[in-house]
Amino acid sequence: MNKFCNPMILTMWMIVIASLGFCFDQACLAEEVTQTRVSELSPPEVINWSTYLNRSEEFAILNTDGLKQELKNLHVYVATKAPDGGDFKLPEKRGDKWFASAEAGALADVIISYQSPSGGWSKHTGYSKGQRKVGMQYSSQYEPGKKPHYLATFDNRSTTEQIIFLSEVWQATKREDCKQAVIKGVKFILAAQYPNGGWPQVYPLEGSYHDNITLNDDAMVHILEVLKMIQEGEPSFELLEQVDRQSAKHAFERGIDCVIKMQYKQQGRLTAWCAQHDPVTLLPVRARDFEPASLSGAESASMLKFLMTIKKPAPEIISCIEAGLTWLEKSKVIGLSKSQINNKTVFISKPDSAEIYWARFYDLASNKPIFPGRDNIIYDNFNAMAAKNKVGYDYYSTSPGSVLSNYQKKWRVLLEKN
Repeated sequence: MNKFCNPMILTMWMIVIASLGFCFDQACLAEEVTQTRVSELSPPEVINWSTYLNRSEEFAILNTDGLKQELKNLHVYVATKAPDGGDFKLPEKRGDKWFASAEAGALADVIISYQSPSGGWSKHTGYSKGQRKVGMQYSSQYEPGKKPHYLATFDNRSTTEQIIFLSEVWQATKREDCKQAVIKGVKFILAAQYPNGGWPQVYPLEGSYHDNITLNDDAMVHILEVLKMIQEGEPSFELLEQVDRQSAKHAFERGIDCVIKMQYKQQGRLTAWCAQHDPVTLLPVRARDFEPASLSGAESASMLKFLMTIKKPAPEIISCIEAGLTWLEKSKVIGLSKSQINNKTVFISKPDSAEIYWARFYDLASNKPIFPGRDNIIYDNFNAMAAKNKVGYDYYSTSPGSVLSNYQKKWRVLLEKN
């Protein structure tokens, strides 16, 4: 285990760093998943993790060789870069008749063309520019000739959203190519799952924080949603064989078990989750400079919202949800008012304000909101951080409020019926 991620030492580091405003540089960096690291685990775990790492390398070779063969056939040496674009989201609600349209069919052609040989998809791909051309990379996220970056990922709804889209087109049209792409995508999800039930942000493994079990931007939630659709018999996933359904069910159960184990204990009490967890120890870890090891208000709320959709939850799931809801209630931020000064968002102290917020980041030791900047400094208030940094996050959010109110009410009614 990384000595910096020992819970007691981690707490001491966080107190010092958060209180003094020092740069949060090396504390609690996750170790990458390597053969050397997993060799220190128990014999059964060594076998499972070594098998996983070997499969990751095989998938990486599959991606590389696929493009190399195309270049060889074209008699060229360097691939062309894929066009850049925005995040892909379903154009219409699931089940809409639009998925049978020619427009949906044309989009399906483009999406299938960008499915990597390993089965996943990249992010920020310019689908509006048409189908991927032979000899073109599957990703716009790295320069030709460089090491693959985000070639196949779960970040920003990637892979999961494409799978759902193609399954909807298949349901509406019964296109065989959509069916095969969905099957390949689901197998990719199953292959990418860590032996402990979590998922990396990028697969095949890329190293750095991309190896972390990623809840950031709800990546793990989106994976679990797809697996839940499969095991609950959603019509759009009837294309899967029984063996794949069973594998998806098993993967879902292992994923939920991992979620339960990752729920962080603060002074012996279960609280919530971090945006990133170490892939082996499951402890909270940092990612980029402005993403320290901390409890996450937004990601934790999304995870609770998802867990409350599970029918007939086991006692350990119920306990997990109850603890999370208690933490959300405890972690409300009140007495602030959101305002605009010189075209910049600020939060002003106002004791009688009716506004209720949750912070994006909470200190692991004190549970106080923290505000990490891109300058690698953790501030104790939003305005101080925003004055010296570009603000790219919603550091305060009201969305967890709906989890405490509407979703909790529906969940308790559901519990009474079970």
